[in-house]
Amino acid sequence: MSKAADDGGVPGGRGEPAQQLGGEAAGGKLASKLSASSFTPGWTKVSCPCCASERVEPLVLVKLGQKAVPETKRWLIKLIGAPQKDGGAGLLAHPGEDATGNIIVLSAPRCTLLRATEELGLCKIYHTGEMEAFAYNDRDNFRNSDNMEVFLTSAERQYIIKYELDGLRAQKDLRIPGLPDSCTLQKRDNIWQKLGQVGVVVDTFPLHNPDKLKDLSESWYSGNQLSQPLDKVNEYFGSSVAFYFSFLDFYTWSLLPPAILGLFIAYFSSRFGDEIYFTDYKNIWYPLISGHMFQAVFSMLWSTVVIELWKRRSSTLSYQWGTLNLAERFAEPRPGFHGDLGVNPVTGRVEPLFPEWKRDLRMALVSVPVVGLFLGLVVLGMMCFYWAEARVKWLHKDWDSMISQTFLYVPSVLHIVYTNMLATVYRTVATSLTEYENHREESAYDNHLTGKILVFTFFNNFAVLFHIAFFKQDVPLLRKRLASLLIITQLVNQVTEVVIPFLVDRFISAPNRSEREDDPKEDKFRNQGTLPTFPGLFAEYIELLVQFGYLSLFSCVFPLTAVLLLLNNLTEIRSDAYKICKLFRKPFYPPVASMGVWKVAFEVLSFVSVVSNCWLLLLSPRLQKTSQEAGMSGSHLLVGAVMVEHVLILVKVIMAALIPDEPDWIRKKREHIEYTSMQALRQQVSQGKISKAVCGKTKYTLGLHNK
Repeated sequence: MSKAADDGGVPGGRGEPAQQLGGEAAGGKLASKLSASSFTPGWTKVSCPCCASERVEPLVLVKLGQKAVPETKRWLIKLIGAPQKDGGAGLLAHPGEDATGNIIVLSAPRCTLLRATEELGLCKIYHTGEMEAFAYNDRDNFRNSDNMEVFLTSAERQYIIKYELDGLRAQKDLRIPGLPDSCTLQKRDNIWQKLGQVGVVVDTFPLHNPDKLKDLSESWYSGNQLSQPLDKVNEYFGSSVAFYFSFLDFYTWSLLPPAILGLFIAYFSSRFGDEIYFTDYKNIWYPLISGHMFQAVFSMLWSTVVIELWKRRSSTLSYQWGTLNLAERFAEPRPGFHGDLGVNPVTGRVEPLFPEWKRDLRMALVSVPVVGLFLGLVVLGMMCFYWAEARVKWLHKDWDSMISQTFLYVPSVLHIVYTNMLATVYRTVATSLTEYENHREESAYDNHLTGKILVFTFFNNFAVLFHIAFFKQDVPLLRKRLASLLIITQLVNQVTEVVIPFLVDRFISAPNRSEREDDPKEDKFRNQGTLPTFPGLFAEYIELLVQFGYLSLFSCVFPLTAVLLLLNNLTEIRSDAYKICKLFRKPFYPPVASMGVWKVAFEVLSFVSVVSNCWLLLLSPRLQKTSQEAGMSGSHLLVGAVMVEHVLILVKVIMAALIPDEPDWIRKKREHIEYTSMQALRQQVSQGKISKAVCGKTKYTLGLHNK
C-alpha cells in the first residue's frame, strides 16, 4: 500500500489530528495512563465508527531517540493516528506516561487491519466454513471479522502495524517539527526510514503478551510432551517461525529410519570402522551387498522421500494458517531502497529509481570478487588443516603416546572453529554487499542474500569432505572428519545459540530489568526493549541444511550420523523454543506460505547426494576387489558408476513426480480460492469500484503465482 504525507498538522495535511492527547474520550472521562482493558483518551481517536472499541490491545512499542522533542513526538503521534486517506498510517497511538516520554505504544483499529489483510492476500474462514481469500468489501461474510483478536493472529496484527509504518511516504518536501532545517523529508521519501536515520525513532518492536507467552511455554518446552503446539506458535510468532519449527519437527522424526538402519549396520558389522557386511544367522557373508552400499542407496532415496513428503505437509499447513494464496503485488520499494526520484514505468508511481545495469555492475565488480575472496579463505583454511594433520601424524608416529593420540583431533577442532568464525564474519559482509546492490523488492534482497550465504555455506562446510573423498580417497580420514564435525559442531552450536545468551541474560540483562507486579505497564514495556534482538532463522536453517548434507552425502562412511543428529535435534527443538520465548524480544515476521528458497536448497543437496554416494561406492574395497576379480578396469568401473548415478537420478525424478507436491484436496481448495478471487475481482470491475487496468495487473499477478 502506498501512503503519503503533506503538511498541516499531520504530514497528510488534509485531516484533523486523530485526537489530542490527554483529551476526552467518547464517554467524556479523563485518563492519562496506558490501559489494555479500556478505551482511554490517551489513545488516538478512530476515524471510523465501526472501529470503536472498549478495549485496545498494546501491540507494538516505538522507542524515540534524544532528538525527539515533545513537538516531534506530538507530530509523530498525529501522523500515526491520521486516516490513511489523509496520508497517515491509520493506527492507534498512545504517548505512554506523557507527551515528554520516549515511547509511543501502537495498536490498530479494525478497518486498518481488515484492509491490510486483503492487501497481504491472507485467507480466512468464510461463513460456509471454507477458507477464502479475504475481501474487504465482503468482510461481513467472514467468520469473526468483528473480533480482531480471533480473526487475526497476534503475529499478523503486529506485522500489519509494521507494514503500515513502512508504507508511509511523503507527498512533498516538508520539515520534521522540532528538528533542524537540515532534517527534511523529500517528496516520496520513506518517512519511517528517514525518522530512523535522523535519530527520531531508534527502535520498533512487537510486545510480548505475558499470559499468552506463559501458556505457549507450558505447552511447548516446559512439559514432557513430544508434539509441538504449532498452531499456538503460528498464532503468537507467525507462520515464518511456525514453518521452521514444523520442519524441524518433521525432519527430526524423519531421522528415525536412517538412525535405526545405522544402528543395525554398526551392530552387525564385521569390525566397526571397516566396511560392513550383512550376514545371515549361519554367519555366511553376502559379498556384494554391504552395509556401505545399502546405506548409500538408502540415503539417496530417503532424502527424496523426505523432501517430497515435506512439500505435502507444508501445503497443508499453509492452507490451515491462511497463507496458501498470498498476494503477489506491485509493492512499494523496500525501506532500504534508494535512487533518483522518477516515475515507475510499470506502476506510474513517483518513487526512487535505480538502473538495473548499475546493480549488475556492482554485483560483478564488488560482490562476486568479495565472495570469491572468502571462498579463497576457505581453501586456505583447508590447506592449513592438511598441513597440521600431517604434522600431528608425524608427531604421533614419533611419540606413540596417549597425548599424541589426542593431538590427532586438534587440527579438526581448530579447523571447525575457524570455519565457524569465518562464517560469522561472512554473514555480516554478505549483508553489506546485498545492501550495496540496492535491490528494489524485499524478495529480491532476501534471495540474493540467501544465495550468497548458501554458496559460502556449501563450500565452507563440505569442501574438506569432498576433497578427502574425491581427491585423497581416504575413507578412514573422511570418517574421522565427519565424526568430529558432527560432535564438535553440535556442541559449539548449542553453546553459542543457547548457553551464552542464557548466561548473558541471567547475569547481565536480567538484573537491569527487574520488575514488580505493580510496576506501570510503560516500564514493563520498556523492559522488553532491553532484551537483544532475535537474530532470525537464517542460522537455524543453515544448521539444518548442513545436517541434511552430512546425512545425505556422507553417512554411508559413518552409519551413526543419523543417530547423533536425532539426539541433537530432540534437544534442539526445546532449546530453540526456549531461546525465542525467553532470551530475545519478540520478532516481526511476515506471513509466508512455505520455507521459500530453503526448500530449493534442500532439494539441490538431495540430488548432489547421488553423485557423492556413487563416488563413495567406488571407494568400497569390496567393490574394487570384486571388479578386479571380474577383470574390469578402473575406467570400466567408473563408467558403470556413472550409469548407476544416472539411473538413480532418474529414480529420484520419478519418485518426485509420483509424490504430488500437495494433496489433491489442497489443490482443489487452492484452485477454488483463486477462482473465487477472480470472480470477486470481475464483480468489482463491473461495479466500477476498480479500473480494468488494475484487474489486468491482478490477472498477471495470479499467473505468476500459479507458475
